[in-house]
Amino acid sequence: MRKSLDNLYDLATGDEDARVCKDIPESACHHLPRNFFAQLIALVATKTGDKLAGPKLVLAWMLSSVGAAPLAISLLVPLREALALLPQLLVAALMRRMAVRKWLWVGGSVAQGLAVIGMGLAVTQLPGPSAGWTVVCLLVFFSLARGICSVAAKDVMGKTVSKTRRGRLTGYAASAAGAVTIAVALFIAVARRDEAPDPVFFLVLLGAAGLLWLLAAVAYSTIAEVPGSTEGGGNAGQVALANLSLLRRDKPLRRFVLTRALLVSTALMAPFLVVLANRHIESSLSDLAIFLIASGVASLISAPAWGRMADSSSRRVLILTATGAAILGLAVFGYAASGAHFAPSVAYPAAYFLLAVIHTGVRIGRKTYLVDIADRDNRAAYVAVSNTVIGLVLLGGGLVGFVAEFAGIESAILLLSLLAASAAVSAMTLTEAQ
Repeated sequence: MRKSLDNLYDLATGDEDARVCKDIPESACHHLPRNFFAQLIALVATKTGDKLAGPKLVLAWMLSSVGAAPLAISLLVPLREALALLPQLLVAALMRRMAVRKWLWVGGSVAQGLAVIGMGLAVTQLPGPSAGWTVVCLLVFFSLARGICSVAAKDVMGKTVSKTRRGRLTGYAASAAGAVTIAVALFIAVARRDEAPDPVFFLVLLGAAGLLWLLAAVAYSTIAEVPGSTEGGGNAGQVALANLSLLRRDKPLRRFVLTRALLVSTALMAPFLVVLANRHIESSLSDLAIFLIASGVASLISAPAWGRMADSSSRRVLILTATGAAILGLAVFGYAASGAHFAPSVAYPAAYFLLAVIHTGVRIGRKTYLVDIADRDNRAAYVAVSNTVIGLVLLGGGLVGFVAEFAGIESAILLLSLLAASAAVSAMTLTEAQ
């Protein structure tokens, strides 16, 4: 079994006889294949769950179908993104007290799975408005648990997976999750193509997503993690403030955080694109399936390529994706503002697909860059500082909604395109991490 796992690992990474073992403890080198595939299984499960229970598409569609309050729907994306990031400075400080950190991830994954299953139960047992606010409350719990997992995952990956192999791990996981999503979406499109969405459908969908998080927790628990440093695990608030000073003292980190803040535009663009699509195409489960397929295909075909490119130069990935987002946004703006709207049933899914390809690259590029510019002693602090700042940026990103409200969806997309162009310029100032 061990030899088969070693051979599979060598095939996946291209190591052959000379296994790469960089920037991890020497004792961890013996467990590289086991740790690589344990994290691969966990990431595939959680990334698939993210697609089946995503706030930008599935949760918003679900709450709209049961008659939830518009305010509850509008809070889904900001809460999901910001609350997963803001508490991470405190989490990183507390995590420093633990020599083995994989159990934080395991506990966070279990909590996320239970929260998602609870969302599915809420829409079947409660009236629309109550269901909407119950889902929002569960999303708060989900997001906080996700924040714990985010800090722990990068720290554990940095200790158990060799440098120049982390991008491949993330890329393979995103690709496999995309394949599973495509299969689920095709089933929806074939089995229920003309049906209106109903609560039982979403219970089954979210129930399956929740079980994936529980499966991920089991897989992650099998990682052979070498105990890490516990220095700095003092008062969480004091350590958090000290970590924030990294932005003043660490120029490479400061430049990266600025670039990542501007790249938030690629995430914020997606819901506005969906709103435009809903104005000009029908709204049924088959339409939901089409967008899920677009998202799944994007991950399937692009993630491995982005992962390999990120292992070579994650800086180049950030430059390319930011530039692509700017060009795509300007194209969508021109298309929507022209009023022509020819072939919207093709144009909008195609645009959503391209945006998903770009955002897949953004996520893989920024994660690989951040893990690689840090070392084993400051990696958790780097992740926490970066994510906390981006959490604040995401809350501020809600102001883009006011632009959409008063100037139109098209103007909001134009603004986000300009921010993406600024991200490309900022990414050019980054140093190479690989």
